[in-house]
Amino acid sequence: MTTTDKAIDATSTEQIDRLKENLERVELLSKRLVDVLAQKKPHNPGLDAPNQELFARAASSYWAAMAQNPTRLLEQQVSFWGKSVLNYAEAQQMMANALSAEPKDAAEAEAEAPPQPSGPPDRRFANPMWDKIPYFKFIRDQYLTNAEAIRIAVEKVEDLDRIDKQRLSYFADQIINMMAPTNFLATNPDALEKALETDGQSLIDGLENLVADLEANDGELIVRLADETAFEIGTNIATTPGDVVFRNRMMELIQYRPTTETVHETPIVLFPPWINKFYILDLKEKNSLIKWITDQGYTLFVVSWVNPDQSYADTTLEDYVEEGFLKAIEVSKQICGVDQVNAVGYCIAGTTLSLTLSLMKQRGDTSVKSATFFTALTDFSDQGDFTPFLQNDFVDAIEEEVGDDGVMPHYIMARTFSFLRANDLVYGPAIRSYMMGETPPAFDLLYWNGDGANLPAKMAVQYLRRLCQQNQFAREGFEMFGHTLHLSEVDVPLMAITCETDHIARWKDCYNGVQQMGSRSKTFVVSQSGHIAGIVNPVSRNKYGHYVNDDLALDSETWMQGAEFHEGSWWPRWERWLKKRAGKQVPARVPGTEAFPAIDAAPGQYVRVKARL
Repeated sequence: MTTTDKAIDATSTEQIDRLKENLERVELLSKRLVDVLAQKKPHNPGLDAPNQELFARAASSYWAAMAQNPTRLLEQQVSFWGKSVLNYAEAQQMMANALSAEPKDAAEAEAEAPPQPSGPPDRRFANPMWDKIPYFKFIRDQYLTNAEAIRIAVEKVEDLDRIDKQRLSYFADQIINMMAPTNFLATNPDALEKALETDGQSLIDGLENLVADLEANDGELIVRLADETAFEIGTNIATTPGDVVFRNRMMELIQYRPTTETVHETPIVLFPPWINKFYILDLKEKNSLIKWITDQGYTLFVVSWVNPDQSYADTTLEDYVEEGFLKAIEVSKQICGVDQVNAVGYCIAGTTLSLTLSLMKQRGDTSVKSATFFTALTDFSDQGDFTPFLQNDFVDAIEEEVGDDGVMPHYIMARTFSFLRANDLVYGPAIRSYMMGETPPAFDLLYWNGDGANLPAKMAVQYLRRLCQQNQFAREGFEMFGHTLHLSEVDVPLMAITCETDHIARWKDCYNGVQQMGSRSKTFVVSQSGHIAGIVNPVSRNKYGHYVNDDLALDSETWMQGAEFHEGSWWPRWERWLKKRAGKQVPARVPGTEAFPAIDAAPGQYVRVKARL
C-alpha cells in the first residue's frame, strides 16, 4: 500500500467515525426534540394570528373590486407573469453563458455583473451566489417578485377601515418575511456552504441549539439572541455599587453609593419598566446611566421590580402604584430626610408615573418636585406599530390565556416586540443558530433583551383594555382608588425624552401626551436612534444627537421642522435642567439608615429571578 493509499484510507476511516458519531447525536437530539415538544403546553391559538374574519373580509373586498374593474386584475396578473417569465429567462441566459463562455478574470466578471437594485442592500442576499448562480438568482428574484405582488394586492384592497388595512399589511409582511428563501436550508447558500465545509457538523450543532432553546422555554420556540454563559448579573453586568435598602412583594429599592464628597439634597427616584429588567440602565460601566447619574453628584434610588409568578394573578396597576411608586418615593424621602424627590419613569413606568402624579395631585401630595419621562406614552389614540396586536381578537386571546395561568408569560411580549423587526430579531438569529450552528454572540444588550419578565394577569388586562384600547387616561379619565385620574392633572415641572426611530413609543405619540399635561414648565427632547439606544446614549460615545424646541404649542411635524439639532447625548442637557431642581449640596449619603438598613448588595435578588412558568 502506498503512502497516498494509507492517507486516503485514514481519511475515510475518520470520516466514517465522524459520521457514526453525528448519527448517534442526531438520534439523541431527535429523542430530546420529541420529548420537549410532547411536554409543550398549548396556548390560545388567537395569540398566533388575527381572527380569520379579517382575511375573509379582505379577500371579499379585493375580489369585489376586481369584479367591478377586471382590467385592474388583468394588469396586475400580466405584470406578475411578465416579471416571473423574465426572472426565469435571465436565469436561463446566465446558465447558458456560464456553459459557453471562456473563463473571465475578476475585472471582466465584475464589469459584467448584473446591476444592483436601488435602495439599501438586503442583507439577506449578501452572498455572491445570489447573483452568480442561476438557481439562487431565480429563487431570489422570484421571491422578491412574489413579495411585491402580495404588497400590491394588499394596497389595492378597498372598503377596509384604516386599522384593518394596517393589520392586513402587517400580517402580509409577516408572511412575506417567513417565506424568504434564506429561511430554508435548500435555498440558503450560506447554510449549504457551511454544511459542506464542516461535513454536516454545522447542521448537528444547529439541531443542538434548536433543542436547547425549546428545552429552555418549556417547548416554546424563542430564539436565543445572546450567549447566556457569557454574563452574570452583578459580576459583569449591573455592577454599579449600591445596596437594597427596602424590599416588599412588589419591588426592591436600591440606593446607589455616592462617588462624590457632596450630593444634591433632592434625591432621584428612577422607575424602570417592569416589562423588562432595570439593568438596561447599568449594562457596563462605560454606558451605565446609573453610574453616570451618581458621578454627577446625585443620590439615586432605582426600583427593581419583582418578576411575578401565578401568585400575582390578582395584582393590579393600583398595586404597582401603591406598593411600588408611592412606597419608593416615601422610603426615599425618609432615608434622605427631605420632603420631595425628583422622579423618573421609563416606558410603561413613565405612563404609570403620570397616573401616580395625577393621583398625588388629587390627594394634595407634593412629594414629587419634578418628573422626567423616558419614551413614555400617555395618549394611546394612535397605537402605531402595535395596532395589529391591540384589537379585540388578540386582546381577547391574551385575556383568556392569562386568565388560565395568572400571568402573561414573558414570551408573548417578547415575541410581539421581536416580530416588529422579524428579520433582525427572529429569522436572522434563527438562521445563524439553527442552520449555521453558530453560538449566539456575547452581547450584553441582547442578553438583557432575552432576560424577560412576566406580567400579572389583571394588570396586563387593565393596561391593554383601559389604557391602550380605551385610552381612558387621556379621555374620560382612569379610575383608581376612588379617584378619576386625568392626564391634564400632571402639573409638576417635567422633561420628556423620546427617540426619533422608536417603534415602541413613537416620539410623535409621546409628544401628543405631553401637550395635554398641565405643567407650566415642559421640556421636550427627541434623541436620535430608538427605544433603547436613544436613552442609553452615553456622553463618552458622542454617537447620537438630539433635537429641542421650546414651542410645544405646535403640532409634532411643525415642532420637528423648527427644532434645533445638537450633537451628542441629551444626558448633560437633562442634568443641567435637573440641577436647578435638585437643591443645595449636602454631605454624600451612605445607603440606608437605622430605620432602613442595607439588606443586600446591588443589584439585589429580584432581578436575578428568571421568568419561568
